[in-house]
Amino acid sequence: MWTLEQAWTPRQDPVLANTPFTLIATLGATWLIVAWLVSAEWLPTSALWIAALTATHGGLLAVALAWGAADGGVRLPARAALVTIALIGAGVTAATLDERAAITLVAAPAWLAILAFRGHLVGLGLGPGVPLRPVVVGGAIGVLLGGHLLFSASQTLGYPPRGGGWPPLLVLWAYDVGARGISAECFFRGALFNRLQRRWSFSAAAALATALAVVRYLVDPFLPGQVEVMVGALFYLTILGAVDCWLLWWSGSLVPGLLASVLFFFAYRALAIG
Repeated sequence: MWTLEQAWTPRQDPVLANTPFTLIATLGATWLIVAWLVSAEWLPTSALWIAALTATHGGLLAVALAWGAADGGVRLPARAALVTIALIGAGVTAATLDERAAITLVAAPAWLAILAFRGHLVGLGLGPGVPLRPVVVGGAIGVLLGGHLLFSASQTLGYPPRGGGWPPLLVLWAYDVGARGISAECFFRGALFNRLQRRWSFSAAAALATALAVVRYLVDPFLPGQVEVMVGALFYLTILGAVDCWLLWWSGSLVPGLLASVLFFFAYRALAIG
């Protein structure tokens, strides 16, 4: 469907064109300053995690917005990237200070939904209209992968359901929806894969975008370090990444892949892993 709606034309400009390097460097410098202040015991350790998460997810979203605007030929509202980073930072800070405030993490995707509704994110595959059939397929794939994970991890590896009631789960789900999931899908699929598949074949673009997304997860300090967990993450994230690339290519929308990822990570968070 994507190729029928939007003809494939090779791009001559560099893959990294329109990247906001100054903003990314500023985020990195801020993280380094916070790390130094924490090491000097002038700030609590939680400040380091807040800075790291804000820089990581805010940076990925900032690049995705810049690339999406350039590729879609749409001008973003002034300071749209800064607003996005600020919302990520505020949500992470609130969730760190009080887990009941984790709901504030949904402010960032809500802001992106407003931009999408106004037609500013068509270059990312986030337009005002969403095709129903691919959304249903994406949801079904997310449920199937999540269900397979729940069965294999609990029955084969012996991981029990996560205890502690709903609050810890809601915090993790809010983080997945409001920061991790939206930044990963917007950057690795909506921005990176979308750029690469206009220069290379679908297979090459999907392979590189998926590989980089998997590396991003494997170096995540929040991922448990057990060997079986790392192997499982490599297996499931590779399948999920390739499927999400296909869903975007097929439908022209990022929403089906977002739904598949959110449902899969809902299942993952339900297990007491790490």
